[in-house]
Amino acid sequence: MSTGFTTGRALRPTTKVLPEHARGHNRSLVLQTLYRAGQQSRADIARETGLTRVTVSDLVAELIAEGLVIETGQREDARPGKPATLLDLDRTAFQIIGIDLSEYAIFRGAVLDLDGQILHRAELPLAGATGTDATALVIRLAEALVGKATLPILGLGVGSPGVVDIAGVVLSAPNLGWVGEDLQGILHSRFALPVVVANDANAAALAEHSFGDADSDMMLIKVGHGVGAGLLLDGTPLFGSRFAAGEIGHVVVGTDGGLECVCGKHGCLETWLATPRLERAIAANPAARDEILTEAGQRLGIALAPVVGALNLAEVVLSGPTHLLDGPLAQATIDTLRSRTMAEFHGDLTLRMTTLGEDIVMRGAAVMVLSAQLGVS
Repeated sequence: MSTGFTTGRALRPTTKVLPEHARGHNRSLVLQTLYRAGQQSRADIARETGLTRVTVSDLVAELIAEGLVIETGQREDARPGKPATLLDLDRTAFQIIGIDLSEYAIFRGAVLDLDGQILHRAELPLAGATGTDATALVIRLAEALVGKATLPILGLGVGSPGVVDIAGVVLSAPNLGWVGEDLQGILHSRFALPVVVANDANAAALAEHSFGDADSDMMLIKVGHGVGAGLLLDGTPLFGSRFAAGEIGHVVVGTDGGLECVCGKHGCLETWLATPRLERAIAANPAARDEILTEAGQRLGIALAPVVGALNLAEVVLSGPTHLLDGPLAQATIDTLRSRTMAEFHGDLTLRMTTLGEDIVMRGAAVMVLSAQLGVS
């Protein structure tokens, strides 16, 4: 069973390491080069990675024997001599199951290829399920997706709301009624596949990094059933000492009270920003839609300003319902951020919507599997 990511490890290996760690790292380095660049010769890989040609040849032979790398033919080359043989990651060797538990009305999932493209979809209505009922729904959804896979499955990735530890245990997910739920262990026992479970916002941040051209210093705000954030610093995911980095949804914003949150406090950011809260508020007073969204954006900006100021982030990405987030809410967020941080250091901060839409967590779950199993992203 995969144990997911290790804190402090960059997603994309780029340089050689110490001898005792070298073989596994260099193997990932070769795979990463092929994954991102596509067809390369052995000499191309050696130049790109700084590894010797002998090392590259040995690693390539091993990866071909394992069915992870294939020879795709000879390069058409005007230079004299024997044409170079091109290599690529075998992108038809495996498929990946990605599951998104972040939305308040449904659980959704997909079968994806190694490039993160969605091949088959499935979803189940949540219908207010919590606790063991919610876990049973995850298993049902995974069963449906495993049945749709047409190639060997590299692994199963899950993005869950709440605090998730490095072993894939959901320590706390109030909206789903989970406390200490060993979701990774349960799914591994049921399917006998490598499984990686992580926080949904962290998964979304990984998708934005791999497929959305995000900056290497970035914070992604995931709005759905609750509110969470994923952080990348210098291309490395930040989890925190108790795995709760980015758990901004249960930070109280302001000193003026507010609605009661599912966690028991009043005025948490989630009470201003979570999708069901916003939709209920707008349904109760449609004429005040822009005012409601502006207030939510201001509260988000108040919560983010100290983080942006402390980490000097280059980019904030919003992920969630476009009809709610893009417009008055996003504008109020960036206006509040700029009014509460120093312009000379943070004036060029970018705030934008993700380009990956509702698939972002599922595609991030695929990145988690790729990173855990192959060392690529």
